[in-house]
Amino acid sequence: MFNNRKEKVYFITGGGTGGHIYPAVAIINELINEGVDKKNIFYLGNKKNLEFEIAKKYGFNFLSYSAKGMPRKFTLKFILWMFGLFVSCLRAFQYVVKYRPSVVFATGGYICAPILFCALIFRIPYVLHDSDIQPGIVTRFFAKNAQSVSVSFEEAKKYLNSKNIYVNGNPVRQEFTTISKKQAREELSLKDAFTILIMGGSLGARTINNSSFKILKEYANKENIEIIWQTGKKNFDEVTKKILDEFQVLPDNLVLQPFFDKMYLALLSSDLVVSRAGSLSLYEIFESSILIPYPYASSDHQKKNAMNFVENKMALMIEDKDCNNETLFNLVDNLMNDKKLLSDLSYNVYKRAKLNASVEIVKQINKAMEK
Repeated sequence: MFNNRKEKVYFITGGGTGGHIYPAVAIINELINEGVDKKNIFYLGNKKNLEFEIAKKYGFNFLSYSAKGMPRKFTLKFILWMFGLFVSCLRAFQYVVKYRPSVVFATGGYICAPILFCALIFRIPYVLHDSDIQPGIVTRFFAKNAQSVSVSFEEAKKYLNSKNIYVNGNPVRQEFTTISKKQAREELSLKDAFTILIMGGSLGARTINNSSFKILKEYANKENIEIIWQTGKKNFDEVTKKILDEFQVLPDNLVLQPFFDKMYLALLSSDLVVSRAGSLSLYEIFESSILIPYPYASSDHQKKNAMNFVENKMALMIEDKDCNNETLFNLVDNLMNDKKLLSDLSYNVYKRAKLNASVEIVKQINKAMEK
């Protein structure tokens, strides 16, 4: 093993989107909860990406290099990509020599590739986790030599060449197990009323934003309904202007934000969620949901995720091309008025939730270091 020090050093990586980052954050927090010294844990990612902002917020050690998606055709871009990957691998190699990691844990995304190549070369044990029904290309490529692979869905196993696959579910942030719905609503100054959460993503989902105005128009200022709307940073000004053009002031029962730093408060407050179908969203929604998969996601993985939830009676789905003010409002209104369906969807989500995923994955990380 490359690291023969008594103190274990943990390299954690995963980036680009929240679906890769927050599971990594959950594992780091679980390691700390189990007594690992924070100074011995390092988050590897790109300081220009979201993972750096989040790691900084949590006070994690951060080691930076860059990595981009592989071009599909052999052109000048591919040659430049190969050169960039080589440079990133050299940077990862420097971190390995300096900190001598005992194990690498990777949650997916191209940012994982350089340090995983180093792990292979130096025979550092590594553990993978993938949140999607169809695991990403990096997870699929490195699965064969991983000590173990963790997945969120049973259906993901068929895509992976590994003898040690565990269906753990997705590790969620510890706040989801320590804060009640009542506490979350109080922090957001919400009444104890039926709460609809509209999630336009951290940057914005134009289809969802454009299709949600009728929901607001029909439910604005109603005493028994609260609406939380995350527009995404790119779309906040546009959405705000449209609302003010219609109402002159923001409705009393609307919480409008470009992005929630404490997204768990919005999710825990909700009774019905309108969302994309990224893996992070799916495993941090614990109530009924209407999923609108992003149609340009790689390998159409969001639709595959959403279809799995629909087939298991945990959510309803509407395709992006069919989503507009009328169709979305009708789906929301019908679901709100169908108490049995609303309850059944929520119960099935709760029944499938695996809130001990972080604990199980940390066990697998510890086991990998013993070999």
